[in-house]
Amino acid sequence: MSLTRDEFEVLRALSSTGSPSGPDDLAGLADLTGNAAQSAIHSCEQAGFVEDGRITERGVEALEPHRVRNAVILAAGLSSRLVPLSYERPKGMLRVRGEVLVERQIEQLLRRGISDITVAVGYKKEYFFYLAAKYGVKIVVNDQYAERNNSWTLWLLREGLGNTYVCSSDDYFTVNPFERYVWKSYYASEYVDGKTSEWCLSAGEDGRITGVTVGGGNSWVMLGHAYLDRAFCERFVPLLDEEMRRTGSEDELWESVLVRNVGSLDMEIRRYPEGVIHEFDSLAEVEGFDPEFIDNVDSQIFDNIMGVLGCSREEIRDIYPLKQGLTNLSCHFATDAGEWVYRHPGVGTELLIDRSGEVAALETARKLGIDDTFVFEDPKRGWKISRFVPNSRQPDPHDPDQLARMMRMGRELHGSDATVARHFDFYEEAKRYEGLLLEKGPIDIPGYAEMSAKVDRLEAHVRADNAPVCLCHNDFFFMNFLVDEDDKYYLIDWEYAGMSDYANDFGTCVVCCELSEAEALRALGEYLGHAPEPEEVRHCLAHVQLAGWCWYLWSLLKEAEGDFVGEWLYIYFRYADEYLDKTLALYEGEEPLGYTHGADVTS
Repeated sequence: MSLTRDEFEVLRALSSTGSPSGPDDLAGLADLTGNAAQSAIHSCEQAGFVEDGRITERGVEALEPHRVRNAVILAAGLSSRLVPLSYERPKGMLRVRGEVLVERQIEQLLRRGISDITVAVGYKKEYFFYLAAKYGVKIVVNDQYAERNNSWTLWLLREGLGNTYVCSSDDYFTVNPFERYVWKSYYASEYVDGKTSEWCLSAGEDGRITGVTVGGGNSWVMLGHAYLDRAFCERFVPLLDEEMRRTGSEDELWESVLVRNVGSLDMEIRRYPEGVIHEFDSLAEVEGFDPEFIDNVDSQIFDNIMGVLGCSREEIRDIYPLKQGLTNLSCHFATDAGEWVYRHPGVGTELLIDRSGEVAALETARKLGIDDTFVFEDPKRGWKISRFVPNSRQPDPHDPDQLARMMRMGRELHGSDATVARHFDFYEEAKRYEGLLLEKGPIDIPGYAEMSAKVDRLEAHVRADNAPVCLCHNDFFFMNFLVDEDDKYYLIDWEYAGMSDYANDFGTCVVCCELSEAEALRALGEYLGHAPEPEEVRHCLAHVQLAGWCWYLWSLLKEAEGDFVGEWLYIYFRYADEYLDKTLALYEGEEPLGYTHGADVTS
């Protein structure tokens, strides 16, 4: 016999009390009116679910379809909004009001008799492993946490979904929201006065969600956990599976599947009073909830900042993530003395980057005025503090005037006579990346061996040019330039800087700015200050190939280490491939495609 909702509420309330309850008590426990409680108690007594104010064995059996089977805690994400602390540990591992966030949530579930708990991990996954021994939870690893959103994590757990709580590891509930029995699927919600960027819910009189909009005002919003019952999951899991097979679904939230299918997926709003559910999207929000948080947090990053800038921990404010690069994580912060950028080295960069060489190049660039944003870098660990350039922009490399400015800045650097101890060579660096790749196994990419042999041949020609060596940036492209409000150009991020062939920066610029050959030749003329000679053309175009090859090997290594390089892998390969046979032909007697002797490419 299936239950009515009022009958369910009566039985749920009785199952939690363990002692006889009268109608008035039950009405309060079940959140029913007196008449509704009386009617539900009577029908439960008639069905044999209640006897003498206690739930019977038959009543417990009637509740069984509504019993919570398990819980999933999503903890795989990068938590980028809580920088810089999330650089050191996952957000779910933060201690708020004396408790670790994920531990508090696990304990709240356990107190409701929910012991089948799975924690889905990815970013800094090793921080969560101890939970298995401490609480008996299961750990599931999402290796694609950096490329895919939480829909993928839930898809990995799809076979276990049904009467399942879905939680986030970084939520904080001031009261325990979990129950042993739940009537049907719901999404937790709190009311927001005024405008909000949260997902706003609309619902029918019965509480069923009928629509969702991103942003709005004076609305109930999605906030906190969700509960997915069996009936919901029978419809939802196939839709989720279909979504995960769709190209371009990498950034999807599982909630997006709900939103697009809200008409066929039966889910209610579960309304909570203000202040019960907390999702911390910034350090300011954590501090607002726990004023002692910053004083008590164990953070080497905060210690680093205080040591360099001589500020107090309380002075560090306005922290937010900046656009992340392919190798590092960076965030903005402010103190009473100004605005700054903290760079945190990415995983594995100690194998790829000579930090002492970077420091030497940064100090040189600061003296030359090419990058006077530099403040300090730890040469051993690689963290760095720089001055923030407000309202800056990046130059457009496809604008001839802006590309010319970039080229002239490169010429200024190369003509400075500055020297550093570090040497950087595209070919040698590519060989180093290749060696690190081979330590992981054979490189069985089709055509790789043949392409590598041709690069060896091209390198022999380039070596014979005996081109001048100078201080080069070696990551010379528009994303590493800033242009301030006064149109001043800064060349930043000197991780790969060193004494190199002068053509290194030109080659990198062509590849990473994705310049056409016509744009490349014009840029070369701007760099040289005259129409290039054939020997200069072939030498510099060869460095387009060598740059593409070097960064292609770098990308293969990063991907092998679990990082996601994305479209850059193909961009690097494309330039390495396109310019390989072309530049070999130039060295062996043919003229460059699209180049005419004496053409004025500077005009």
